[in-house]
Amino acid sequence: MGTETSEDLLNGARVLVVEDEAAISMLLEDMLLDFGCEVVGPAARLSKALEMAESESFVVAILDVNVAGEPIYPVAEAIVRRGLPLVFSTGYGGAGIREPFRDRPVVQKPFSQQDLKRTLIAAIAAAR
Repeated sequence: MGTETSEDLLNGARVLVVEDEAAISMLLEDMLLDFGCEVVGPAARLSKALEMAESESFVVAILDVNVAGEPIYPVAEAIVRRGLPLVFSTGYGGAGIREPFRDRPVVQKPFSQQDLKRTLIAAIAAAR
């Protein structure tokens, strides 16, 4: 990593947010802005999330596992095809993640700002 600190990984980082619950989406945006990130989205519907995952510029994505009743996996697949890291956000924990995504980082709702920060830094660092 050279002289770059783990905090530097988030400063200015564009983060795609896919979350259908408005309160959680606003909380995520506030946390990301506190970290110095730029929020891409948020997307609250699968179709919009898929479009953004394929066309927007970002360094990491935070994906709610269930978006308006639809599983997020088509969006996760699009992000993986681009070689970008992602973090799942779920109330069900890692056990609720389908194969082949079980090795991806998960933040369990409700998560703390510190948990989110640590998980995002690890996801970005692992992808480098």
